[in-house]
Amino acid sequence: MNKNVIISIILIIIVGAGAFWGGMQYQRSRTRSAFGQFGGQMGGQGFARRFGANGQNGAAVRGKITNVTDNSITVESPDGSSKIILLSNSTNINKATSGSKSDLSSGQEVMAVGTTNSDGSVTAQLVQINPMMPQGGSKPVTPTQ
Repeated sequence: MNKNVIISIILIIIVGAGAFWGGMQYQRSRTRSAFGQFGGQMGGQGFARRFGANGQNGAAVRGKITNVTDNSITVESPDGSSKIILLSNSTNINKATSGSKSDLSSGQEVMAVGTTNSDGSVTAQLVQINPMMPQGGSKPVTPTQ
């Protein structure tokens, strides 16, 4: 009987350790997934991948708004180039809370993600007001054609 109790305790410890390890692996995969979805500390690269900027005719544009109209904003990139970002009723505009077109004004830092049009403008799927800036000297996401 004493031998069976010791074996049972050892099995409980092994099963408990295995369950703990499995839970840690699951949580680690969930954390990576959450940060990879919108970039986390990655300077928006995961964010851009999520919305198609790394292929699939997508673009991520980061910079300062220089002009605002009812259906578009013009964004000047850090390199001095400008892009027209077309806005629609289905464009998500985010800030710390949900935003709207009226929250966009000249001089704000934004990152717009969407589809590159033949004229070089971008039809936005999402505009992020005051996006998280890259850390560690990583480069911002640039538009793709």
